[in-house]
Amino acid sequence: MADHEHDPTRRRLLQGAALATAAGLATPAMAQAGSDGAMPAPLQSPQKGFPKPPFNPQPQPWPGLASKMNPRPDHGETHYRGSNKLLGRKALITGGDSGLGRAVAIAFAREGADVAINYLPAEEDDAREVVALIQQAGRKALAIPGDLREAAFCRDLVARAVAGLGGLDILVNNAARQQSHESILDITDEQFDWTLKTNLYALFWLTKAALPHLPEGAAIINTASVNAYDPGENIVDYALTKAGIANFSKGLAKQVADRGIRVNAVAPGPFWTPLQVTGGQTMEKLKAFGSDTPLKRPGQPVEIAPLYVQLASAEASYVTGQVFGASGGKGQP
Repeated sequence: MADHEHDPTRRRLLQGAALATAAGLATPAMAQAGSDGAMPAPLQSPQKGFPKPPFNPQPQPWPGLASKMNPRPDHGETHYRGSNKLLGRKALITGGDSGLGRAVAIAFAREGADVAINYLPAEEDDAREVVALIQQAGRKALAIPGDLREAAFCRDLVARAVAGLGGLDILVNNAARQQSHESILDITDEQFDWTLKTNLYALFWLTKAALPHLPEGAAIINTASVNAYDPGENIVDYALTKAGIANFSKGLAKQVADRGIRVNAVAPGPFWTPLQVTGGQTMEKLKAFGSDTPLKRPGQPVEIAPLYVQLASAEASYVTGQVFGASGGKGQP
């Protein structure tokens, strides 16, 4: 071997040339389409390209339909692309017909999971669309309508999901009720009971019923809210339940860690869903919905779905007992 081959200066120059050549070869490859032929989405400001206020008044009776909203919410129906992060998984999602639950159901299916959704019978039209989208992704879909305010139904819901999917390893407690009231004096005992049973009691009943079926590596994801930390003055009962969900998620995560089960919560800010047009906001507040965030708009359901995917996937194996925000730059956590 010649002496100049031991020269460290020359060796560094050769290494630099090799790295430069590799970088030059890699650059065009990064601009190519993916293995499925899809091109990456172009970069754009998160303030642009999404519906912004003012929104038209559009009251709907509870529980409402996404298909009747204007603009119609984007749940990722046409453009969410999966990458097998949840291949072979089996998920139950409450409130899976519309809003965040619908976006999560679509994303889970396109990531390879079989999905059971729960919803109220009045939401059947939206639910049928979700079932079709899950099936188009090549996954098994179960539609199980029913009222989560009934303990017996919650237990039956879990049993039917387990039987229909052949097991269960992801539980997403997402369904919620939100009604705007200017004063606590306007909240009747019946309305208070309705909100707490939908948002908190069902969470408890479903989780308790699901735990015996969840294997090691399973994930529970609960939908809290920015209102758990920064409660709106017109939804104090709803905010109360969302604070409870955040607390429950943290405590349960400690309890089930030795069982190999992870528990986390997502705390959304303003998202464009039927929750807002069915009494969750006044029509006056709806006009400017989301305008007080730094992004100056509400989120679209598809924008939060990847967070649920990540928390459900094995990639988040060290993540438990946490609450993750998605609020357009405002609020906590």
